[in-house]
Amino acid sequence: MSETPPQSADNTSQGADFDAMTRDIAEVPAVEVIVTVAVNLMSAAAVKLGLTDEGDKYKDLDEARKLVHALAGLLDASTTEISSFHAAPLRDGLKSLQLAFREASLVRDEPGQGPGEKYTGPVYG
Repeated sequence: MSETPPQSADNTSQGADFDAMTRDIAEVPAVEVIVTVAVNLMSAAAVKLGLTDEGDKYKDLDEARKLVHALAGLLDASTTEISSFHAAPLRDGLKSLQLAFREASLVRDEPGQGPGEKYTGPVYG
């Protein structure tokens, strides 16, 4: 017979922490999770677009494109799941990021080809 090796105190506390996190996540409504993820995507995109106090220090338009596109996809997929109360400001933020991307790009995308425009339609600016 094989014996199970004894768990160290660290492994036991990690298991307890994971259980606590799982319980905490289980108590959060889906709308709140969706909105939190969207806000995190928006924040990351703003940093990659150079829209923070640090400006161009973290600017990376390739990374920004991916984040804006992911945000647009999330908002498109969750349209029927979140209320207009939550969706309207997120859509406004997305459009602002799309316009900022268009302004920051040296090579302009054709209307409808910019990040996330597959989901939102063309953004002009």
